[in-house]
Amino acid sequence: MYADKQLKLGTKPIPALLIGMALPAMLSMFTQAFYNVVDSIFVAQLGESALTAVSLAFPAQMIEVSLFAGMGVGINSGISRRLGQQKKEEAQRVMEHGFIIALFLATMLGIFGILFAEKFFRLFTDHPGIVSDGRNYLSIVMVFSFGVFITQAGASALQATGDMIKPMISQLIGAITNIILDPIMIFGLLGFPRMGVTGAAIATVIGQVCAMTYILFTVFVRRNNVLQPEFRHFRLDKAILKDIVRVGLPSSVMQSIGSLMVTGFNMILTPFGLTAIAVFGVYFKIQSFIFMPVFGLNQGAMPILGYNYGAGNQERFSETIQFAMKIASLFMVVGLAIFQLFPNQLFGIFNASETMLEIGPHALRAISISFPLVGVSIILSSAFLATGKSYVTMIASFFRQMILLLPAAYLLAQIGGLQLVWFSFLIAEIFSVIYLIINYRRKITMRFPEKYVVDGVARDR
Repeated sequence: MYADKQLKLGTKPIPALLIGMALPAMLSMFTQAFYNVVDSIFVAQLGESALTAVSLAFPAQMIEVSLFAGMGVGINSGISRRLGQQKKEEAQRVMEHGFIIALFLATMLGIFGILFAEKFFRLFTDHPGIVSDGRNYLSIVMVFSFGVFITQAGASALQATGDMIKPMISQLIGAITNIILDPIMIFGLLGFPRMGVTGAAIATVIGQVCAMTYILFTVFVRRNNVLQPEFRHFRLDKAILKDIVRVGLPSSVMQSIGSLMVTGFNMILTPFGLTAIAVFGVYFKIQSFIFMPVFGLNQGAMPILGYNYGAGNQERFSETIQFAMKIASLFMVVGLAIFQLFPNQLFGIFNASETMLEIGPHALRAISISFPLVGVSIILSSAFLATGKSYVTMIASFFRQMILLLPAAYLLAQIGGLQLVWFSFLIAEIFSVIYLIINYRRKITMRFPEKYVVDGVARDR
């Protein structure tokens, strides 16, 4: 049974395989995106200052996301490539090292949350309510981040083997728990005290711990998976650590750059008022509905790409990229249409003030023009991550966000004010896609490993 799970990555028709693997990831991503929006809707009921506090916390939370996502990419890529090379025992050791890395990163982030949460918010405002709410929210989420890190380590390992169902269930458990607890803890229902923004943070970490519990039960109690981690004779392997970090670190840096971009963009928006920052924060919540399904598609594609790259099967690799590109483009065009046609209704969900409704719709329309290009970037990035060439994606991300987007935003703000600043996203995305296409041809298409593939199994020439 376990061999069949591996073999399908190298033999099953790509459309059916990719859809079957991507749908669970899409569903879990959509559920998480739904939670993020619901969370903001509840927080918005507390007032614009509470919503601004959570919006300002977003770039710091992106540091957390960048760490566990990068770790997950390193684990996923390391396992899928080794399975493609028929090195199951080594793939299992990658999974074991993933859990150790997760605990280390969660500890470091907890220390950061305790020491620097308040200082981070004072970079943007001295408003006592915003600083207090933001500090409480961010410190709780970071100190108890072990839940999300351990969940990500286990889920990434399972996804690398072709098992997308268990990671989906863990995401659903966490998100549904969050959605149920949010109104209870924010507004003080069912006998709980009214905790406001702090309640939203507590609901978040409880959901993450519930998801972690399911993953640990699945991996260490049920033990009906392709990989069976054993820590009784565990020894730290520098080569495996180096491989996970080599692939995962550029991905983490790439997403950390996103955090710096949001922080920098918020600073550019600060002269236009805190409402402009709140609009930008709401945009990120709404756009997750469009982006998350594509990221789910990305998660479904990565094990297929990594396995077939390790097996030397270029035809299946290319077919996966092409099919994923078509699906991603469809999602992004639909997202573009929604943002163009219904921006007022989208902001209305968040109890938007009149000022937000004056700024927000134009922002959504301007930024969403770049959506089709974003879909291309995400899928091409998955190819580099799956093949261990994540440094290409990191360079593209740095170039797009720090060299192009922020300077363009600053110049457009000086030239045309708030109306023009949002078009910086389109400018940055155009050049990013060009860079990724050129490198895909040079570093993957023209340098594909040469191996025979017999019944989905790699054979050296």
